[in-house]
Amino acid sequence: MSKLIAQVPVLAGKLIQEGRPRFNTFMKYARVELVPPTPADIPQIRAGIGRLISGARNGTWKNLTVKEAWINTLVGIEVLCWFYVGECIGKRHIVGYNV
Repeated sequence: MSKLIAQVPVLAGKLIQEGRPRFNTFMKYARVELVPPTPADIPQIRAGIGRLISGARNGTWKNLTVKEAWINTLVGIEVLCWFYVGECIGKRHIVGYNV
């Protein structure tokens, strides 16, 4: 047991040394991807929603490739799952509301 306790600082140092490049890569992408939208992004968001609605009305979704349709489906599932995670965080319980 004392050998294990003596190795903890060495193992912790190796963990930090191995994890630092991955953490730096994560932070590089997190600074770009996890930023909330700025007021300058709002016109692009409105235009994207407009294209989505007009594409649904015109039937351009019928011209998607299988790969594009699959990616869109996965993105929709991801948004739905994050909605449910937000609901669970908001109500502080996994099942139901306290009525």
